[in-house]
Amino acid sequence: QVQLVESGGGLVQAGDSLRLSCAASGRRFSNYAMGWFRQAPGKDREFDREFVAGINWSGSVTYYVDSVKGRFTVSRDNVKNTLHLQMNSLKPEDTAIYYCAARESLERTVYSGTAWYNNWGQGTQVAVSS
Repeated sequence: QVQLVESGGGLVQAGDSLRLSCAASGRRFSNYAMGWFRQAPGKDREFDREFVAGINWSGSVTYYVDSVKGRFTVSRDNVKNTLHLQMNSLKPEDTAIYYCAARESLERTVYSGTAWYNNWGQGTQVAVSS
């Protein structure tokens, strides 16, 4: 298992930027595919979490949900065992709790389903005001 701790959330205005981080510990981080998910207010079930972005173990493959393409960038530092999500041009509809997720995989493929990931952080709140 790998332990995941998110940080970097906050309250911002529309058009602002935030950079989320996810610190991993416990296992070899570079063996894990990583994803960012979000859960909007009022959607309390785990399967309501929406895939936002994912990155494979080496960082060579990334994938984004259409609503964030061109605004968000996912990256990872396998030396510092950290995953990042740079969020620019934030919109009120980006308001959610953001979770990082992991699964040990050396595939080139990035998966977007919540059921595929078996390690989750506790989340960090992002609120965007209009």
